[in-house]
Amino acid sequence: MAVRVAADLAKLHDSVLHLVNAYKIPSGGVAVVGAGAMAAADPTLSSAALKSSSEKTLAEAARIAEGAKIETHAVVGSPADMVIQVAEAVGADIIVVGSKGMQGARRMIGSVPNSVAHRAPCHVLVAKTA
Repeated sequence: MAVRVAADLAKLHDSVLHLVNAYKIPSGGVAVVGAGAMAAADPTLSSAALKSSSEKTLAEAARIAEGAKIETHAVVGSPADMVIQVAEAVGADIIVVGSKGMQGARRMIGSVPNSVAHRAPCHVLVAKTA
């Protein structure tokens, strides 16, 4: 849902939509891509495989955003930090994030949307996704 909202805004304003997917290189054998798109307890999982998985996730998001001008960013790091970093680098006017993680225990210990909203260099729109 957040991708659709962002794509609609980008098309409406004839802007480029920057899709960001962050992944972490495992230090103890567990890999996490994005906000839970992939998790595996495989110490042999390579950074190339993680990047490939991240790029596939971005390709799926790009299909949802069809019709918008799109640039994708498969980046290593924590999701909130990477979204903010890309927004700063491209001079984003607005960040659109999904509301996943903003309820229950995750809300108390910190969620990606919450972190982005508090640290973003620009406006943040939280799209209802749950």
